[in-house]
Amino acid sequence: MRVIVQKFGGTSLATAADRQRAAGHVARARGEGFSPVVVVSAMGRSGDPYATDTLLALVRETWNGAQPREVDLLVSCGELISASLMAITLQAVGIDAVALSGAQAGIVTDGQFGEAAIVRVEPGRVLDCLGRAQVAVVAGFQGATETGEATTLGRGGSDTTAAALGAALGAEVVEIYTDVDGVKTADPRLVPEARTLEVVGYEEIAQMAVEGARVVHPRAVEIAMRNNVPLRVRSTFTQDPGTLVTHRFQAAPATPDLRLNRIITGVTFIPGLARLCLRVEGEDAALADLDLRVFKGLARAGISVDLINVSPATKSFCIKEEQVEQALQVLARQGLAAEVTPGCAKVSVVGQGMRGVPGVMASVVEALHGAGVKILQTSDSHVTISCLVRADQLHPAVRALHRQFRLDRLPGGPGEVQG
Repeated sequence: MRVIVQKFGGTSLATAADRQRAAGHVARARGEGFSPVVVVSAMGRSGDPYATDTLLALVRETWNGAQPREVDLLVSCGELISASLMAITLQAVGIDAVALSGAQAGIVTDGQFGEAAIVRVEPGRVLDCLGRAQVAVVAGFQGATETGEATTLGRGGSDTTAAALGAALGAEVVEIYTDVDGVKTADPRLVPEARTLEVVGYEEIAQMAVEGARVVHPRAVEIAMRNNVPLRVRSTFTQDPGTLVTHRFQAAPATPDLRLNRIITGVTFIPGLARLCLRVEGEDAALADLDLRVFKGLARAGISVDLINVSPATKSFCIKEEQVEQALQVLARQGLAAEVTPGCAKVSVVGQGMRGVPGVMASVVEALHGAGVKILQTSDSHVTISCLVRADQLHPAVRALHRQFRLDRLPGGPGEVQG
Protein backbone atom coordinates (compact mmCIF):
# COMPACT_ATOMS: atom_id res chain seq x y z
CA MET A 1 0.00 0.00 0.00
CA ARG A 2 1.39 3.39 -1.04
CA VAL A 3 0.21 5.84 1.62
CA ILE A 4 0.22 9.59 1.05
CA VAL A 5 -0.83 12.17 3.65
CA GLN A 6 -2.38 15.35 2.24
CA LYS A 7 -2.81 18.30 4.59
CA PHE A 8 -5.03 21.22 3.57
CA GLY A 9 -4.75 24.56 5.37
CA GLY A 10 -7.59 26.89 6.25
CA THR A 11 -7.30 29.04 3.12
CA SER A 12 -7.50 25.87 1.01
CA LEU A 13 -10.89 24.97 2.52
CA ALA A 14 -12.56 28.36 3.02
CA THR A 15 -15.32 27.91 0.42
CA ALA A 16 -17.21 25.06 -1.20
CA ALA A 17 -15.27 25.71 -4.41
CA ASP A 18 -11.98 25.48 -2.48
CA ARG A 19 -13.00 22.18 -0.95
CA GLN A 20 -13.94 20.85 -4.39
CA ARG A 21 -10.47 21.83 -5.58
CA ALA A 22 -8.91 20.02 -2.62
CA ALA A 23 -11.01 16.96 -3.46
CA GLY A 24 -9.49 17.07 -6.94
CA HIS A 25 -6.01 16.66 -5.44
CA VAL A 26 -7.22 13.67 -3.42
CA ALA A 27 -8.72 12.12 -6.57
CA ARG A 28 -5.43 12.73 -8.44
CA ALA A 29 -3.47 10.93 -5.74
CA ARG A 30 -5.84 7.96 -5.90
CA GLY A 31 -5.48 7.91 -9.67
CA GLU A 32 -1.71 7.69 -9.24
CA GLY A 33 -2.07 4.57 -7.09
CA PHE A 34 -1.80 6.19 -3.66
CA SER A 35 -3.98 5.55 -0.63
CA PRO A 36 -4.61 9.09 0.69
CA VAL A 37 -5.09 10.18 4.29
CA VAL A 38 -6.32 13.77 4.50
CA VAL A 39 -5.58 16.16 7.38
CA VAL A 40 -7.50 19.45 7.59
CA SER A 41 -7.21 22.75 9.42
CA ALA A 42 -10.13 24.94 10.48
CA MET A 43 -11.67 26.72 7.50
CA GLY A 44 -10.63 30.25 6.58
CA ARG A 45 -8.77 32.88 8.55
CA SER A 46 -9.52 35.22 11.44
CA GLY A 47 -13.03 36.62 11.05
CA ASP A 48 -14.36 33.62 9.15
CA PRO A 49 -17.01 31.78 11.20
CA TYR A 50 -15.09 28.61 12.12
CA ALA A 51 -11.46 29.81 12.04
CA THR A 52 -9.42 29.21 15.18
CA ASP A 53 -8.79 32.93 15.78
CA THR A 54 -12.53 33.59 15.49
CA LEU A 55 -13.26 30.97 18.13
CA LEU A 56 -10.56 32.39 20.40
CA ALA A 57 -12.17 35.82 20.01
CA LEU A 58 -15.41 34.31 21.35
CA VAL A 59 -13.49 33.24 24.44
CA ARG A 60 -12.06 36.72 24.98
CA GLU A 61 -15.50 38.28 24.57
CA THR A 62 -16.83 35.95 27.26
CA TRP A 63 -14.04 35.97 29.87
CA ASN A 64 -10.28 36.42 29.74
CA GLY A 65 -9.91 34.01 32.67
CA ALA A 66 -11.24 30.99 30.80
CA GLN A 67 -9.65 27.66 31.75
CA PRO A 68 -7.34 26.16 29.07
CA ARG A 69 -9.29 22.89 29.10
CA GLU A 70 -12.51 24.58 28.01
CA VAL A 71 -10.66 26.72 25.46
CA ASP A 72 -9.15 23.62 23.84
CA LEU A 73 -12.53 21.91 23.71
CA LEU A 74 -13.99 24.95 21.94
CA VAL A 75 -11.24 25.65 19.41
CA SER A 76 -10.97 21.99 18.40
CA CYS A 77 -14.47 22.37 16.91
CA GLY A 78 -13.09 24.27 13.90
CA GLU A 79 -11.14 21.27 12.62
CA LEU A 80 -14.06 18.91 13.33
CA ILE A 81 -16.29 21.03 11.10
CA SER A 82 -13.61 21.01 8.38
CA ALA A 83 -13.16 17.24 8.58
CA SER A 84 -16.88 16.57 8.33
CA LEU A 85 -17.41 18.93 5.40
CA MET A 86 -14.34 17.64 3.56
CA ALA A 87 -15.49 14.04 3.97
CA ILE A 88 -18.93 15.03 2.65
CA THR A 89 -17.29 16.82 -0.30
CA LEU A 90 -15.33 13.68 -1.17
CA GLN A 91 -18.43 11.52 -0.84
CA ALA A 92 -20.26 13.84 -3.22
CA VAL A 93 -17.70 13.14 -5.98
CA GLY A 94 -17.84 9.38 -5.46
CA ILE A 95 -14.91 8.89 -3.06
CA ASP A 96 -15.67 6.86 0.07
CA ALA A 97 -14.48 9.00 2.98
CA VAL A 98 -14.75 8.95 6.78
CA ALA A 99 -14.25 11.97 9.05
CA LEU A 100 -12.24 11.35 12.23
CA SER A 101 -11.34 13.55 15.17
CA GLY A 102 -7.71 13.66 16.22
CA ALA A 103 -8.50 11.29 19.09
CA GLN A 104 -10.29 8.84 16.78
CA ALA A 105 -7.27 8.91 14.48
CA GLY A 106 -5.06 7.87 17.40
CA ILE A 107 -3.30 11.15 18.21
CA VAL A 108 -2.34 10.74 21.88
CA THR A 109 -0.89 13.81 23.59
CA ASP A 110 0.36 15.04 26.92
CA GLY A 111 -1.88 17.26 29.05
CA GLN A 112 -0.45 20.69 28.15
CA PHE A 113 -3.65 22.39 26.95
CA GLY A 114 -3.07 24.84 24.11
CA GLU A 115 0.44 23.54 23.34
CA ALA A 116 0.12 19.78 23.69
CA ALA A 117 2.89 17.52 22.41
CA ILE A 118 2.12 14.27 20.61
CA VAL A 119 3.20 11.34 22.78
CA ARG A 120 2.41 8.65 20.23
CA VAL A 121 0.14 7.79 17.33
CA GLU A 122 -2.11 4.73 17.40
CA PRO A 123 -3.21 4.58 13.74
CA GLY A 124 -5.37 1.46 13.91
CA ARG A 125 -8.60 3.27 12.97
CA VAL A 126 -6.89 5.01 10.04
CA LEU A 127 -5.38 1.72 8.84
CA ASP A 128 -8.84 0.14 8.96
CA CYS A 129 -10.09 2.89 6.65
CA LEU A 130 -7.20 2.37 4.26
CA GLY A 131 -7.86 -1.37 4.27
CA ARG A 132 -11.42 -0.66 3.12
CA ALA A 133 -10.17 1.74 0.40
CA GLN A 134 -11.66 4.66 2.32
CA VAL A 135 -10.10 8.10 2.69
CA ALA A 136 -9.69 9.00 6.36
CA VAL A 137 -10.22 12.75 6.79
CA VAL A 138 -8.54 13.66 10.08
CA ALA A 139 -9.10 16.82 12.08
CA GLY A 140 -5.66 18.36 12.49
CA PHE A 141 -4.38 20.50 15.37
CA GLN A 142 -5.93 18.26 18.01
CA GLY A 143 -5.62 15.04 19.95
CA ALA A 144 -6.53 13.63 23.33
CA THR A 145 -4.76 12.70 26.53
CA GLU A 146 -4.58 9.17 27.94
CA THR A 147 -7.72 10.01 29.92
CA GLY A 148 -9.62 11.34 26.89
CA GLU A 149 -9.30 15.10 27.46
CA ALA A 150 -9.39 17.09 24.21
CA THR A 151 -6.13 18.98 23.56
CA THR A 152 -4.77 21.24 20.84
CA LEU A 153 -1.23 21.31 19.47
CA GLY A 154 -0.60 25.05 19.17
CA ARG A 155 -0.01 27.16 16.08
CA GLY A 156 0.84 25.05 13.04
CA GLY A 157 -0.58 22.01 14.80
CA SER A 158 -2.23 20.59 11.68
CA ASP A 159 1.19 20.35 10.02
CA THR A 160 2.36 18.44 13.08
CA THR A 161 -0.64 16.09 12.85
CA ALA A 162 0.12 15.39 9.19
CA ALA A 163 3.81 14.69 9.82
CA ALA A 164 3.05 12.44 12.80
CA LEU A 165 0.50 10.43 10.81
CA GLY A 166 2.91 10.25 7.87
CA ALA A 167 5.58 8.78 10.16
CA ALA A 168 3.20 6.34 11.84
CA LEU A 169 1.78 5.11 8.52
CA GLY A 170 5.09 4.94 6.66
CA ALA A 171 3.81 7.42 4.08
CA GLU A 172 5.81 7.93 0.88
CA VAL A 173 5.29 11.68 1.21
CA VAL A 174 3.35 14.26 3.23
CA GLU A 175 1.91 16.99 1.01
CA ILE A 176 1.27 20.35 2.68
CA TYR A 177 -1.26 22.31 0.62
CA THR A 178 -1.46 26.05 1.10
CA ASP A 179 -2.20 29.24 -0.85
CA VAL A 180 1.32 29.61 -2.29
CA ASP A 181 3.05 27.37 -4.82
CA GLY A 182 5.90 26.28 -2.56
CA VAL A 183 8.74 27.60 -0.43
CA LYS A 184 10.03 30.92 -1.77
CA THR A 185 13.51 32.41 -1.59
CA ALA A 186 11.87 35.41 0.16
CA ASP A 187 8.42 36.80 0.88
CA PRO A 188 7.10 37.75 -2.59
CA ARG A 189 5.21 40.69 -1.08
CA LEU A 190 8.60 42.27 -0.39
CA VAL A 191 10.56 40.68 -3.23
CA PRO A 192 8.37 40.16 -6.31
CA GLU A 193 11.20 38.33 -8.10
CA ALA A 194 11.45 35.69 -5.34
CA ARG A 195 11.56 32.17 -6.77
CA THR A 196 10.02 28.89 -5.69
CA LEU A 197 12.63 26.43 -4.46
CA GLU A 198 12.48 22.99 -6.07
CA VAL A 199 14.27 21.18 -3.22
CA VAL A 200 15.22 22.31 0.28
CA GLY A 201 16.76 20.44 3.22
CA TYR A 202 14.90 19.68 6.44
CA GLU A 203 17.31 21.75 8.53
CA GLU A 204 16.97 24.73 6.21
CA ILE A 205 13.18 24.72 6.13
CA ALA A 206 12.98 24.34 9.91
CA GLN A 207 15.33 27.28 10.39
CA MET A 208 13.44 29.38 7.83
CA ALA A 209 10.23 28.70 9.75
CA VAL A 210 11.85 29.66 13.06
CA GLU A 211 13.18 32.87 11.49
CA GLY A 212 9.78 34.03 10.25
CA ALA A 213 8.93 32.18 7.03
CA ARG A 214 5.37 30.89 7.36
CA VAL A 215 5.75 27.65 5.46
CA VAL A 216 5.78 24.49 7.60
CA HIS A 217 5.80 24.33 11.37
CA PRO A 218 9.27 23.44 12.75
CA ARG A 219 7.82 20.61 14.87
CA ALA A 220 6.38 19.01 11.74
CA VAL A 221 9.74 19.26 9.99
CA GLU A 222 11.50 17.69 13.00
CA ILE A 223 9.10 14.73 12.99
CA ALA A 224 9.48 14.27 9.23
CA MET A 225 13.28 14.49 9.39
CA ARG A 226 13.54 12.09 12.32
CA ASN A 227 11.41 9.53 10.47
CA ASN A 228 12.81 10.22 6.99
CA VAL A 229 9.41 11.21 5.57
CA PRO A 230 9.65 13.65 2.63
CA LEU A 231 7.43 16.74 2.72
CA ARG A 232 6.12 18.55 -0.32
CA VAL A 233 4.79 22.11 0.04
CA ARG A 234 2.46 22.99 -2.83
CA SER A 235 -0.54 25.11 -3.79
CA THR A 236 -4.11 23.91 -3.62
CA PHE A 237 -4.93 26.18 -6.53
CA THR A 238 -2.48 24.82 -9.13
CA GLN A 239 -0.97 21.53 -10.28
CA ASP A 240 2.59 22.81 -9.76
CA PRO A 241 4.87 20.31 -7.96
CA GLY A 242 5.87 22.86 -5.33
CA THR A 243 8.89 22.37 -3.07
CA LEU A 244 10.26 19.02 -1.94
CA VAL A 245 11.65 18.98 1.61
CA THR A 246 14.01 16.09 2.23
CA HIS A 247 17.60 15.20 3.04
CA ARG A 248 19.73 17.09 0.54
CA PHE A 249 21.85 14.08 -0.41
CA GLN A 250 18.74 12.09 -1.35
CA ALA A 251 17.58 14.76 -3.78
CA ALA A 252 21.01 15.50 -5.33
CA PRO A 253 21.54 14.50 -8.97
CA ALA A 254 24.04 11.77 -9.76
CA THR A 255 26.39 14.31 -11.32
CA PRO A 256 25.89 17.62 -9.48
CA ASP A 257 26.62 20.89 -11.22
CA LEU A 258 29.12 22.50 -8.86
CA ARG A 259 28.48 25.91 -10.43
CA LEU A 260 25.03 25.86 -8.85
CA ASN A 261 26.24 25.27 -5.30
CA ARG A 262 23.65 27.00 -3.14
CA ILE A 263 25.21 29.03 -0.35
CA ILE A 264 22.01 30.79 0.75
CA THR A 265 18.59 29.21 0.36
CA GLY A 266 16.36 32.10 1.40
CA VAL A 267 15.90 35.38 3.22
CA THR A 268 13.43 35.58 6.11
CA PHE A 269 12.36 38.20 8.62
CA ILE A 270 10.55 38.77 11.91
CA PRO A 271 9.03 42.23 12.51
CA GLY A 272 7.70 43.77 15.73
CA LEU A 273 10.77 43.43 17.93
CA ALA A 274 12.41 45.63 20.57
CA ARG A 275 16.00 45.53 21.78
CA LEU A 276 16.77 45.74 25.49
CA CYS A 277 20.27 46.54 26.71
CA LEU A 278 21.55 46.34 30.31
CA ARG A 279 24.82 48.00 31.27
CA VAL A 280 26.29 46.58 34.48
CA GLU A 281 29.44 46.55 36.58
CA GLY A 282 30.74 44.14 39.21
CA GLU A 283 32.81 41.06 39.97
CA ASP A 284 32.67 38.06 37.60
CA ALA A 285 30.78 35.84 40.07
CA ALA A 286 28.17 38.50 40.73
CA LEU A 287 27.74 39.14 37.03
CA ALA A 288 27.26 35.43 36.32
CA ASP A 289 24.56 35.32 39.00
CA LEU A 290 22.98 38.41 37.43
CA ASP A 291 22.83 36.71 34.02
CA LEU A 292 21.03 33.77 35.58
CA ARG A 293 18.55 35.97 37.45
CA VAL A 294 17.78 38.10 34.39
CA PHE A 295 17.09 35.26 31.99
CA LYS A 296 15.34 33.04 34.55
CA GLY A 297 13.07 35.93 35.50
CA LEU A 298 12.14 36.57 31.88
CA ALA A 299 11.54 32.87 31.27
CA ARG A 300 9.22 32.60 34.28
CA ALA A 301 7.25 35.54 32.88
CA GLY A 302 6.84 33.66 29.60
CA ILE A 303 9.03 36.11 27.66
CA SER A 304 11.11 34.54 24.89
CA VAL A 305 14.43 36.25 24.15
CA ASP A 306 16.35 36.29 20.87
CA LEU A 307 19.56 37.73 19.42
CA ILE A 308 21.23 37.40 22.83
CA ASN A 309 24.58 39.09 23.37
CA VAL A 310 26.15 38.74 26.82
CA SER A 311 29.44 40.31 27.89
CA PRO A 312 30.72 41.32 31.36
CA ALA A 313 29.64 44.93 30.83
CA THR A 314 26.47 44.58 28.74
CA LYS A 315 23.55 42.20 28.29
CA SER A 316 21.42 42.79 25.21
CA PHE A 317 18.58 40.78 23.70
CA CYS A 318 15.40 41.16 21.68
CA ILE A 319 11.79 40.47 22.62
CA LYS A 320 8.39 41.12 21.07
CA GLU A 321 7.43 44.78 21.30
CA GLU A 322 4.19 44.02 23.10
CA GLN A 323 6.16 42.39 25.94
CA VAL A 324 8.44 45.36 26.67
CA GLU A 325 6.49 46.72 29.64
CA GLN A 326 6.24 43.28 31.20
CA ALA A 327 9.98 42.73 30.74
CA LEU A 328 10.84 46.09 32.28
CA GLN A 329 8.75 45.17 35.33
CA VAL A 330 10.62 41.87 35.66
CA LEU A 331 13.95 43.70 35.50
CA ALA A 332 12.82 46.44 37.88
CA ARG A 333 12.02 43.84 40.56
CA GLN A 334 15.73 42.97 40.43
CA GLY A 335 16.79 46.60 40.64
CA LEU A 336 17.73 46.76 36.96
CA ALA A 337 16.88 49.22 34.22
CA ALA A 338 17.26 48.64 30.49
CA GLU A 339 17.75 50.87 27.49
CA VAL A 340 14.95 50.08 25.05
CA THR A 341 15.22 50.39 21.28
CA PRO A 342 11.70 49.88 19.89
CA GLY A 343 10.71 49.49 16.26
CA CYS A 344 13.15 46.75 15.29
CA ALA A 345 13.05 43.75 12.97
CA LYS A 346 15.21 40.68 12.48
CA VAL A 347 16.32 39.73 8.97
CA SER A 348 18.10 36.43 8.33
CA VAL A 349 19.84 34.57 5.54
CA VAL A 350 19.44 30.80 5.79
CA GLY A 351 21.35 28.07 3.98
CA GLN A 352 23.14 24.81 4.71
CA GLY A 353 25.69 25.80 2.08
CA MET A 354 27.18 28.53 4.28
CA ARG A 355 28.63 26.00 6.72
CA GLY A 356 32.40 26.51 6.78
CA VAL A 357 32.37 28.91 3.81
CA PRO A 358 34.35 32.14 4.33
CA GLY A 359 32.94 35.45 3.15
CA VAL A 360 29.25 34.98 3.91
CA MET A 361 29.16 37.53 6.74
CA ALA A 362 31.17 39.93 4.59
CA SER A 363 28.55 39.61 1.88
CA VAL A 364 25.74 40.26 4.37
CA VAL A 365 27.45 43.40 5.67
CA GLU A 366 28.26 44.58 2.16
CA ALA A 367 24.64 44.18 1.05
CA LEU A 368 23.12 45.96 4.04
CA HIS A 369 25.63 48.80 4.08
CA GLY A 370 25.14 49.24 0.35
CA ALA A 371 21.41 49.62 0.91
CA GLY A 372 21.94 52.15 3.71
CA VAL A 373 20.70 49.70 6.35
CA LYS A 374 22.23 50.03 9.82
CA ILE A 375 23.03 46.76 11.61
CA LEU A 376 22.14 47.03 15.31
CA GLN A 377 23.13 43.53 16.37
CA THR A 378 23.92 40.13 14.85
CA SER A 379 23.82 36.42 15.66
CA ASP A 380 24.65 33.30 13.70
CA SER A 381 24.53 29.52 13.63
CA HIS A 382 25.79 26.90 11.20
CA VAL A 383 22.94 27.65 8.80
CA THR A 384 21.82 31.19 9.69
CA ILE A 385 23.14 34.74 9.92
CA SER A 386 20.66 37.18 11.49
CA CYS A 387 20.84 40.95 11.76
CA LEU A 388 18.72 43.29 13.84
CA VAL A 389 17.70 46.37 11.85
CA ARG A 390 15.25 49.23 12.24
CA ALA A 391 11.75 48.26 11.18
CA ASP A 392 11.58 51.07 8.62
CA GLN A 393 14.66 49.55 6.92
CA LEU A 394 13.33 45.98 6.82
CA HIS A 395 12.10 46.03 3.22
CA PRO A 396 15.33 47.36 1.70
CA ALA A 397 17.30 44.92 3.89
CA VAL A 398 15.40 41.87 2.60
CA ARG A 399 15.64 43.04 -1.02
CA ALA A 400 19.36 43.81 -0.72
CA LEU A 401 20.20 40.38 0.73
CA HIS A 402 18.07 38.58 -1.85
CA ARG A 403 19.89 40.45 -4.60
CA GLN A 404 23.36 40.01 -3.03
CA PHE A 405 23.09 36.23 -3.01
CA ARG A 406 21.54 36.14 -6.50
CA LEU A 407 18.47 34.27 -5.37
CA ASP A 408 16.54 35.73 -8.29
CA ARG A 409 18.96 34.43 -10.92
CA LEU A 410 18.42 30.70 -11.16
CA PRO A 411 15.30 28.51 -10.87
CA GLY A 412 15.38 26.60 -7.61
CA GLY A 413 17.26 29.42 -5.91
CA PRO A 414 20.99 28.53 -5.94
CA GLY A 415 23.03 31.51 -4.83
CA GLU A 416 26.69 32.44 -4.81
CA VAL A 417 28.71 34.25 -2.20
CA GLN A 418 29.95 37.63 -3.34
CA GLY A 419 33.25 38.81 -1.88
